[in-house]
Parts: sequence; C-alpha cells; structure tokens
Amino acid sequence: MKTKTITHEARGVIPLQKSFLSLVLLASLLSGSLMNNVLAREMSWERLPVDRSNSAGLDPHFGDDSVECSRNWSVYDEHYKHGDIGYAFESWKYVFDYCPKVTMNIYVHGINIVRFQYDNESDPAKKQDWLDLLMKVYDQRIEHFDNEGYVLGRKATTLYQLQPDSVEALFEITSRSIELAGNSSEAPVLQINFLAAARLVHAGALDTETLLEIFGRSLEIIDHNLALDPEDKGYYQNSRNSILTLFKPFGTCENLVGIYEKPFNEGLDDADQLKRIAQLLDQSGCLDSELYFRITERLYQIQPDVALAAMLGRLENARGNNDAAIRYLQEAANLYNDNGAADADNLFRTYWLMADISYRQMHRPSKARDYALKAHEVKPTDGRPLVLIGEMYVASVNECGTDEFAKKAVFWAACDKFIQAANAAQDPEVRDKARQLADAYRAYFPNNEEIFFYGYNVGESFRVECWISENTSIRAR
Repeated sequence: MKTKTITHEARGVIPLQKSFLSLVLLASLLSGSLMNNVLAREMSWERLPVDRSNSAGLDPHFGDDSVECSRNWSVYDEHYKHGDIGYAFESWKYVFDYCPKVTMNIYVHGINIVRFQYDNESDPAKKQDWLDLLMKVYDQRIEHFDNEGYVLGRKATTLYQLQPDSVEALFEITSRSIELAGNSSEAPVLQINFLAAARLVHAGALDTETLLEIFGRSLEIIDHNLALDPEDKGYYQNSRNSILTLFKPFGTCENLVGIYEKPFNEGLDDADQLKRIAQLLDQSGCLDSELYFRITERLYQIQPDVALAAMLGRLENARGNNDAAIRYLQEAANLYNDNGAADADNLFRTYWLMADISYRQMHRPSKARDYALKAHEVKPTDGRPLVLIGEMYVASVNECGTDEFAKKAVFWAACDKFIQAANAAQDPEVRDKARQLADAYRAYFPNNEEIFFYGYNVGESFRVECWISENTSIRAR
C-alpha cells in the first residue's frame, strides 16, 4: 500500500473533514444496522456449556495455579450464565490473565463482559482503557486460538462502532483481515476497509491508485459471496451499495475501465459479475465506453435476452453502425412480439427507433415507413408514426413526379397522413401538431385551374409515384 505520513491526533484518530462529512454520514446511514447486527451475532456466538471433563490439576491449559484458574472460571461462568455480567468481570479477568488457553469462551464471553464495563463508564480516560482491554481480548484470542483473519475482522467491527475516527487503525486491521480471509471476508469488514481508505485518500495519506485497487478487490469478494447466495446475502448487498456510494467521487470512467478491462480481456464470462460491472459503468455515465459495449455484447452471447438486444441496438446506433443497430433492434422486436401485450410499449419504442434510424441516418424512407407502420399497428392511438410518414412524404416532393402537378400530388398523400394522425392521436400535442401540418401543406395543393389544365377533376383518384407508391384523392387548395 502506498501511504504518506500525516499529522493526526493521539491513538491514530483522524478527525472528519467538513467536505467529507456528508459522504461519511451517508455511508453510516447505509451501514449502521449492518454493523450492529454483526456485533450482535458475535456477542451471542458460541455461548458453549462449560467443559470440565478434564481434571483441572491435569490440564496444562489451566496455567501455573490450576486450582485458582478452575475456581475463577467457575465463578465467572456462573455469573455470566445468570446474566450478572458486571459481577463476572473480576473472576473473568483472572482467567483471562492467568489461564489464557483454558477455552475460547473466555474471549467470546470477554467481549460482552468488557463491553459492559465500557458502556457503563463515564470517565473518558477510563473508557479508553476499557476499549484498549477490549482490543486486547481480540489480540489474545488470536494468539492462543488463531483464526486471525476472522478475529481481526470482528475486532475492526467493534472498533468502528466505538471509535469510528480511528481511521489508520481501522485501515490497518481490516487490510490484514482481508489479506488473510480473502473471499471469506465478512461484509462489514470490506465496508469499513473501504471507508477508512477513502478517508485516508481525502486526508492525503493514501493515493487514489491504491483506493482503486481496494475498490476492485472489495467488489470482487462481495460478488463472489453474492454468487454463492448465502443466508446473509443481504449483508453483502448492503455493503456493496455503501462502497459504491463512497466510490462515486473517485468513480470516473477512466478509473473504472482501468479496474475492469484487464479481467474482461482475460476472459471473464460469469454473467452475474458482468451484469454488475455493466450496472456500475451505467451508474457512472460510461455507456459510451468501449468496455461497456463489449461487456453488453458478451452478455448477449452468454444469455441473450430482449433487454440486451435493445441495448446493443442503441449502442450500435450511437457508434454509427446502423445496419448492426437495426439487426439487434429487430431481434429485440421479435422477442417483444413473443411476449405479447405485456411488452407493447417496448415494442412500439423499438419500431419507432428503427424508423428514425432508417430515415434520418440511413436515408431509407421506404424502410422507415415500414417500421413506422408497424409502430402504428402496435399503438394506433399514438399518432407520431403517421406524422413521421407525412413528413417523409413532404421531404420527397422533388424526388417524386415528372412534372409540377405530380410533385404537388405528394402534398395530398402527406396531408392524408397528417389528418389520420390528428384523428387517431390521444395526446393533444400530437393532435395539434398534425392539424397544423395539414393546414400548412394545403397551401401547396394545385388550384382548380391547374387541375383542369392537367386534365383531372377534384375528387378523382391519383397515384403518387416513386417510393411513396400510394393512391390519394385530388383536391384544390
């Protein structure tokens, strides 16, 4: 870890900075119940019955004075079992000091016993002494019963609850715990570690590059445990949410791509992990990154579904790959069609986007009309697809017809669509726009003299040529 020496208060405490306060408070709100629940589980854990199957005089775990060890053990255990935790301290302390190997229960029970003294102490200096003893209980448990990674994690959880500004100590303890426990690291330990790291970066004592490494490692462990779906899955999800919140000030697209590009290039193919990375990139505004596109593409290869097909269509469109965009959108439309009325809105939006891409970007009005008509069929009360078709007709005036009369005939076909849209649309804005367009383009109809000159009569049918290829009726302006 790359750290710098900083000036701080005694006992490794770094005070909160105002600019960081809201972030820490938010993390605390997200995590407070999580920390309390974990501590509660530790304090009630392993209340084992006293095992005296071995004679105190023969068991080397009873230290130099086996009689006193046995007597004090019996006294503290009786008080403890009956809930007289305050009265258990003196005899417990003797066992703790002089018979440290007799049973791991003296450490499990010791957390409750010393915590009781801490909670009932008002003198700040003495309160600190009780906290020091509490930390010693964890250390001595490691010394005599090992399981260092797990116990250090519980030690950090307790320290965070009682002295959350002990940032350097919290970072050091949790980092060692995670190093030893790996994927078995508990959710609050990962959360405390990242919070401490973020505060150290803010204080100038840790570099951002190290924080990014911690972030990637933390989410990797959390995602591993989420994939296992343990009973306490919620703990890991809560910690994940809190870490993501803390990471936001550092979560630039450049940083995220730097974290996840390597494992992706090495062949990451776990769908759940890929989805979580994609979600993180999405939340950080990295939809236009190459990594986000490639992750979405790989997810579609592993687990093709309609949402991914639609997303790939939009992404390919944004990248200027219009043919690929239409291909993915058509796949999405096919899947939406299979789902029936439940996906009608999504199907409409997909056809609507395909029409827009085909017309405005690919300059294929005939194909755009096909998609617009499909959108109209899905949602006949929308009106916008018919307006689009009318606008495409108007834009083709100079391309359709061999003479001025035939060109003006295009406005009849366009107004037909505008009038249909006005009659169909439920949205008053769409309805008003359609009527305004119809009124505007009636001014381009031929007059009675022109109609007579070309040998036609008002009301007769007329075939508009070129790609429009549609019958309309002759009208005078």
